[in-house]
Amino acid sequence: MAIAKVIEVISASNTSFDDAIRQGIERASDTVSDIQGAWIKDQSIELKDGKISQYKVIMRLTFLVDRPDAEDKRK
Repeated sequence: MAIAKVIEVISASNTSFDDAIRQGIERASDTVSDIQGAWIKDQSIELKDGKISQYKVIMRLTFLVDRPDAEDKRK
């Protein structure tokens, strides 16, 4: 049986929402393996002098959890 875990990640970009999502997933992938999917919970922008200065996303990432005994059972 597979066990999954969900974490919440907040990411930002000066370019676009897509870039904020990509950066968040790439950064999370540095420390979390087996990311299976993402759900975008919220998007927002920051304005400076009436122009968009930053795109922000809050997302939930789902990844599989390794069980210590899983490899023993596969043998």
